[in-house]
Amino acid sequence: MRFDERFIDELKARLRPSDVIGRTVKLKRQGREYVGLSPFSKEKSPSFFVNDDKGFFHDFSSGKHGDIISFLQETERLSFVEAVQRLAGEAGMQLPAEDPKEAEREQKRAGLSDWMDLAQKWFAANLRRTPGKAAREYLEKRGLPEDQWERFGLGYAPNDREGLKQALIQRGAKPAELVEAGMLISPESGGQPYDRFRDRLMFPILDARGRIVSFGGRAMNPDDRAKYLNGPESPLFHKGATLYGLPEARRILGAESKNDQAIIVVEGYMDVIACQRAGLPAVAPMGTALTEEQMERLWRVSSEPVLCFDGDAAGLRAAYRAIERSLPLLKAGRSFRFALLGAGQDPDDILREKGAPALRQALAETHGFAEVLFRREQDLEPLDTPERKAGFKARLRNTASAIQDKDLAEQYRRDLFDRFDALFPRSPQRAPWTPGQGRRGFGPPPKLGQTAEGAQAMQSLFRAIEPVPAALAHGAIDDPERMDDHLEEIAAHGFGDKGLDGLAQELVRLRLSGHSLDSAALRRHLAQSGHDALVREVEKAAAKSGAPFLAANAPLAEARVRWSQAFDASTRVAALEDALAHARDVPGQDEAFRRLKAERDALRRAIKAGTIWEDSAGS
Repeated sequence: MRFDERFIDELKARLRPSDVIGRTVKLKRQGREYVGLSPFSKEKSPSFFVNDDKGFFHDFSSGKHGDIISFLQETERLSFVEAVQRLAGEAGMQLPAEDPKEAEREQKRAGLSDWMDLAQKWFAANLRRTPGKAAREYLEKRGLPEDQWERFGLGYAPNDREGLKQALIQRGAKPAELVEAGMLISPESGGQPYDRFRDRLMFPILDARGRIVSFGGRAMNPDDRAKYLNGPESPLFHKGATLYGLPEARRILGAESKNDQAIIVVEGYMDVIACQRAGLPAVAPMGTALTEEQMERLWRVSSEPVLCFDGDAAGLRAAYRAIERSLPLLKAGRSFRFALLGAGQDPDDILREKGAPALRQALAETHGFAEVLFRREQDLEPLDTPERKAGFKARLRNTASAIQDKDLAEQYRRDLFDRFDALFPRSPQRAPWTPGQGRRGFGPPPKLGQTAEGAQAMQSLFRAIEPVPAALAHGAIDDPERMDDHLEEIAAHGFGDKGLDGLAQELVRLRLSGHSLDSAALRRHLAQSGHDALVREVEKAAAKSGAPFLAANAPLAEARVRWSQAFDASTRVAALEDALAHARDVPGQDEAFRRLKAERDALRRAIKAGTIWEDSAGS
């Protein structure tokens, strides 16, 4: 009898290891674990640990490690099927009926798995041969020594359309099988299948039981269109349910069972390897955002997995996307924490530059789910008016209500409101104002425009906006996605007009918030947050610019390219200003100063005259 993975996972979810194992071993609770004397060796001091959250036992005296199924196999000498049948009875689960078709499919999967194993051995051999020189040099540059290659199953796929294909056919494989397993590509136009992976450093992808189900390959040619390439969906490989590095992460957790270590989610293969070399149980999704299935797998291992992201704008966006997807699934004992590294740093960088202790320290500094959730909503817009503060509080209420577990939703609502009250403590009660009393007894407060500050603000709001910066801002509002590759530049330099700096910062905050607002929703938000008048002025000024990306009939892809080119040309002025400021008083830099100044002045004239569109179209 065969059991699919879902049946086994459901079985483990229904039974607590401490209950099953506690019938054989006398266990005593110790923190979040249970401890007892080893059932596999004679000892006087207990070194046998059971962890319900992580679903395993670990025996330090014998080195044995496993789950409730392997425990029955070890202690009662049951077969795998017998152990599952015993536990299914305890869990009240009906055994799956024998399905001839499923048995046939399982037999096919076993055959494909055998070819995966042979492919991995072939890749590993090629890494040490002459064609693998570039891959070896890459690993050396990344600080991964040769004695670690076998541990992680690394290999190299030569730049040969039929290298792997011929090697496996000689061992008896059929091309159709290798296509089904994802190792070969069958051309849609017909013709012979060829190797999917060529000139790539190869990483085997294992399922939860440690079987190779696919491969990931990193291109050695920097001009290759896809830097990383994973195998396709197959009878063995389901991308949305697989986590790279999971078996090794579980082994590390087992060896560290005395510590309250959570599983860590990082972004890439080399980051997983770096963490695991430092003794940290890390995994990675398959190049995409975490799926609900992957979250469920993580929670079976740790109650609070740590999601690791760069601390830059892109990292925050990824963290906020993870919050959005996981929020409805939270329950007591099922949440996430966040590790936000320094901007531009990843675990592999930290390990190479600072060593394993620094990496462990960096990933130990985590932020709770509620803390990062509050920050996401706080950063959505300036909180400088009562209306915006009220909108902030309404978002917190709505966010908490997205949690399906009602008890937990109420706890989140209270926590988020407490954070809100701490951020905006209530002011001391003031005496009521009466006519003639005013501020300090000098009459009622002046209206906006009656003070020097107010007049300056009014003048700034309604002064003429330059057409080109207005066109860039208008294009960003029309199609917010076009800003994503330029968020840091927009945050630093705006759109080239000081009068639009506040609007630029608002647009950046919205994109970083993780909320996907289309143009209509974005305009509603800008109107509600006090930018309505400015947006109207922007539209009037932009109409005079002649910007081609604002044309109603402009194809979206072309409009985005033209907007980006025009934005780059416009922000080049700011870069030139900085360069001029540094070169102005440097001895011997007169010629460089004149050249930079001429370029800046030419760009300024192009922007003012509107000829920037012709310049950008031809760039």
